[in-house]
Amino acid sequence: MTFLILRGFGNLQELQFLIFLMFLGIYVLTIIGNSFILVAVFFNRRLHTPMYFFLSNLSFLDIWYTSNITPRMLADLLRKEKSISVTGCMIQLYVFCALGTVECFLLLLMSYDRYLAICNPLHYTKLMNWNICFKLIVCTWLWGFFSAAVLNLIVSSSLTLCGPNHIDHFFCDLTPLLKLSCSDIHLAEVAILVACFAVSLCPFILTITSYVCIILSIFKIPSSSGKKKAFSTCSSHLIVVSTFYGTLGITYAVSTGTESVELNKILSLLYTVLTPMFNPIIYSLRNKEVKETLRKLLNNISATIHESYTIPNY
Repeated sequence: MTFLILRGFGNLQELQFLIFLMFLGIYVLTIIGNSFILVAVFFNRRLHTPMYFFLSNLSFLDIWYTSNITPRMLADLLRKEKSISVTGCMIQLYVFCALGTVECFLLLLMSYDRYLAICNPLHYTKLMNWNICFKLIVCTWLWGFFSAAVLNLIVSSSLTLCGPNHIDHFFCDLTPLLKLSCSDIHLAEVAILVACFAVSLCPFILTITSYVCIILSIFKIPSSSGKKKAFSTCSSHLIVVSTFYGTLGITYAVSTGTESVELNKILSLLYTVLTPMFNPIIYSLRNKEVKETLRKLLNNISATIHESYTIPNY
């Protein structure tokens, strides 16, 4: 077998173009929103801190995370032949797993940064300097792509695709791909279980532990204004963490408890398409520094456009 057929949203033929326009709009907003975060952090020296350094990495990741899936999904909505090579399918799966792993550990780093800032502020600059931040980020990205490579190697070596070649999904996800195998997939299932624990559950537990410590420390602050200021520094990230793990948990909890393929597709859209769009919106709406930087940036862009179209008077 050399190619596979992605069924996508084939049962909604009459709505294909409307779905295309909706997801195209979401994709454009995702790229623009995350790009604005990157530009804001790059140009504003006040945002050159570990917290915003991690945030810019999250925005960069979200751009590629959604670009790995959405453009092909949009193309499939406009064509009858939705074939993908087996190699292309495995590459998409690999990038999806790698970036998903990086995001889990990146969210952990962001929670650790807030933990140090609130619970250990006197030693924050020593424990979270630029040298340490850079090393943590490099290790996070390397670990994500290395662990995904090991998982994909085990999965691909366990798969024997002998038909049918139809994947009832809009991208190459692990569960629908394993259903196509006509060989024993026990080793692949064990590898997936271990991977889920190592790259998803462990970072989630550590992230939650960090926020429990943060919240307990905030409660110890005597003044209400101090509590509000401390909580405001981590509220955006807490919402992002809740959104990411909430949608991921609901998706896989429902997928194991129901046979509804369409429901699984809809839930998969939450963390593959919608969450990358929500992240810059959440940080823009709840962070004064980011909002102010973006406002100045937009004003400069509009002023430049206005000047370019202004006819000089002679």
